[in-house]
Amino acid sequence: MTTPQPKSPNRRPEAHSLPSTYRPEHQRDVVNRLKRIEGQVRGLIEMVEAGRGCEDVAQQMAAARKAMDKAFYRMMACSVMDAVTESNSEINTFREVERSTRILEKYA
Repeated sequence: MTTPQPKSPNRRPEAHSLPSTYRPEHQRDVVNRLKRIEGQVRGLIEMVEAGRGCEDVAQQMAAARKAMDKAFYRMMACSVMDAVTESNSEINTFREVERSTRILEKYA
């Protein structure tokens, strides 16, 4: 009779993996957000060149800034999801989540 081997505390269970379509869909979402922001910035340039009022331009700048923040957070969410689902050990997961946290602290 063989004794069952205890699970290694550093090995992540395979059940946590995401579907293989997650990353491409996520990347497409971030790219689409950035393309919309690109259009907003082109519109801002046109507004300034046309001499639109400061408040109108400020409102659109705030909208573009908020959209950029949302794209940034979506990108960071992908990084954290990758760390949690693709790591083969808890220590590697911790390191990757910590790295993502430092990026958020530095750039958010």
